[in-house]
Amino acid sequence: MGAASLYGAGPSAAAPAQPEKPLGLGTPATPEEIAGWDIDVRPDGMGLPPGKGTATQGEAIFLEQCAACHGDFAEGRDRWPVLAGGHGSLKADRPEKTIGSYWESASTVFDYVRRAMPFGNAQSLSNDELYAVTAFLLNMNDVIKDPEFELNQGNFTSIRMPNADGFYDDDRETTERKFWNAEACMKNCKTEVAVTGQAAILDVTPDSKSAPSVD
Repeated sequence: MGAASLYGAGPSAAAPAQPEKPLGLGTPATPEEIAGWDIDVRPDGMGLPPGKGTATQGEAIFLEQCAACHGDFAEGRDRWPVLAGGHGSLKADRPEKTIGSYWESASTVFDYVRRAMPFGNAQSLSNDELYAVTAFLLNMNDVIKDPEFELNQGNFTSIRMPNADGFYDDDRETTERKFWNAEACMKNCKTEVAVTGQAAILDVTPDSKSAPSVD
């Protein structure tokens, strides 16, 4: 049998028959199962769970759960990511893209910690612990000045990040539309190709074994 007839790719091949009834595979997701996956938090506060915490409370949790990689003051250990500092460095040759210098929204801190941290034990923190750790990280970046300030679901969106105005929506569909071409160039497109710049290699994964292991 030829390949065309085997895979239905010939010009006269009939369309594959559609199943007349469900295959009966799997089960509908329950509300509890959906809630377990639907944990993202938006900058407007959508998705924030009830809870509260202060930077003082968060410091104890951070020292126990996070400092092995990120340092006692979120300054980074070995070559693990630096989370605090870097203010005013974004225009430098080697900018420090930390929470306080670069991140647009405080929800990014809460959302990422909630989904992916602590390393090797993700989603093990309670809601109150998440608010406390977020408050601590914001305090280390001078976003929250008072270590006793209680960060909670009600006041979370009042937190304004230093680089909140440093981002804009992707507008290429309007600003670059005139450059778009529906027909791709296939030959004689460019007579010369030149390297105009090189990116620096900035490894962030430490070589040392100071970080917690993942079983």
